[in-house]
Amino acid sequence: MKENLPLRKDVSPDAKWHIEDYYANDTLWEEAYARFQQNLPVLEKFQGHLADSAQTLWDCFQKDEELSMELDQLYTYANMRLHEDSANAFYQGLASRAETLLIQYSAAVSFLTPELLAMPEEKLAAFRKEKEKEFQKYDHFFHNLLRKKAHILTPAEESLLAKAAELGGAPQNIFTMLNDADITFGNITDADGDQVPLTKGRYVTFLESPDRRVRKEAFDTLYAAYLAQKNTLAATYGASVKSDVFFAKARNYESARAMALADDNIPLSVYDNLIETVHAHLPLMHRYVALRKKLLGLEELHMYDLYAPLVADADAKISFAEAKETVKKALAVMGEDYVKALDHGMESGWIDVYENQGKRGGAYSWGSYGVHPFVLLNHNDTINSMFTLAHEMGHALHSYFTWQKQPYLYSGHKIFVAEVASTCNEALLMEYLLKTTTDETMRKYLINYYMEQFRGTLFRQTMFAEFEKITHEMAERGEPLTWEGMNQIYGDLNRQYFGDDIVIDEEIQIEWARIPHFYNAFYVYQYATGYSAAIALSHKILTEGQPAIDAYLDFLSKGDSEYSIDLLRGAGVDMSKKEAVENAMAVFEKLLDEMEALCR
Repeated sequence: MKENLPLRKDVSPDAKWHIEDYYANDTLWEEAYARFQQNLPVLEKFQGHLADSAQTLWDCFQKDEELSMELDQLYTYANMRLHEDSANAFYQGLASRAETLLIQYSAAVSFLTPELLAMPEEKLAAFRKEKEKEFQKYDHFFHNLLRKKAHILTPAEESLLAKAAELGGAPQNIFTMLNDADITFGNITDADGDQVPLTKGRYVTFLESPDRRVRKEAFDTLYAAYLAQKNTLAATYGASVKSDVFFAKARNYESARAMALADDNIPLSVYDNLIETVHAHLPLMHRYVALRKKLLGLEELHMYDLYAPLVADADAKISFAEAKETVKKALAVMGEDYVKALDHGMESGWIDVYENQGKRGGAYSWGSYGVHPFVLLNHNDTINSMFTLAHEMGHALHSYFTWQKQPYLYSGHKIFVAEVASTCNEALLMEYLLKTTTDETMRKYLINYYMEQFRGTLFRQTMFAEFEKITHEMAERGEPLTWEGMNQIYGDLNRQYFGDDIVIDEEIQIEWARIPHFYNAFYVYQYATGYSAAIALSHKILTEGQPAIDAYLDFLSKGDSEYSIDLLRGAGVDMSKKEAVENAMAVFEKLLDEMEALCR
């Protein structure tokens, strides 16, 4: 129970992150805050003058970078302090003030991109040549900026689009209010016979219940609430799709999908190859569904049975100290440099380990250039917690190696590659555990855990991506998006992806109406491509050794200094081809073969 958790002040210092590595105390944060506020107006003198001289442009870039780095640290410190205990009013105040600073900074630099794009390319080229040594690191930045110039409109048109942007975001805001605030699901009867509220947060927990009545009741109750709002939800999502299509046409892109992928210079073929390759391997998913039906001993498998445990949780209590040692052993294949950095991170105050009252749930890796990465966990001595440690340390070391080699300009990571380093660590940990475990129940548990990741990430996210592609193409052809039509599309996709050994319950057809990511169009496919890339890279590391490790570490150190597709190509995975997804499917097939053999 939450009330039995320790207060933050009672958590052992050994289990807390060293947040003082930002600011030794709150007074120093206040001083940095005041200094930032004092320096921010300096940017005003550059507005309207970027084209004056190469020196002016360079000075502006330097001042912007200085302020942005300071803001990163102010913002991250305040929010991480709040995440330690969300009930702490003092840090609520700091986080709120940091948010205000971010808004002020965003307004202060809003002139930068429009002025750069308005500058004649010949003048910009002359400036870059005049200060070639200084501007050299900006080569990729300028290439990326100028690449989008063909889709930048006249100042008057840009002003109009900016005004329309708020309207364009309205469907997402409406959906968020409906989905998070207004929609209610009522109560269900849990496995103990008690009436308990059904919430979105509890829904998956109920679907994982061994009690099939609980699973069905949660499933029916949740989707009844969405079906009751079907016309509103269809109109809301339809408006979101039309907004995507409008902005793509306004910016002279061939489609909404082309505009979304152009942001990171991803070829449309990557998206199409993902769907085609997953389609070619759907018989594997159908086999998995048939195996699930067999292991659950059901005459009819329903959609609400997809999360029911196939293997009872392996009885393994893994302390944080044991989890660290196992992760280190599993990642030893990465070589001395990686393991040294991993050990340093796990023993030098990067990690906030255990849950306490008011602490933010879940897990993440965060941090600021110029300090080091941090990791928030809520470790509870389970196998899943150990995988979470490996995952978040993958993110942290991605940042760590990038920050060692890259300037602040390229210190981040695009979504297309962001999950690769974390998932690669998980895959290496899984392969290590499968290689070293001798207990058959544990082995079944691990294989099922792994296969569920494939189902939830590679297959499910690709199905989502296909739904988005279909609905946007319908809108681009002028076809209406009604709830009946979208239910039909979504139901057909479920039948295609899951096969004949499962009953595609009518309720699942409305599932599209509850997916928040659909309001950030053409985003989810990156989960599937990132997962495929990570599986491919882990396989290369295990089979090819040092050359693959060297290429992977080079990838980790490049940050955002190249386009994502080129970063992965340099690591040895070409996502413009089908091979990476095919290789991931080969891993899934091998797991499926073994699970079928173990369960004969």
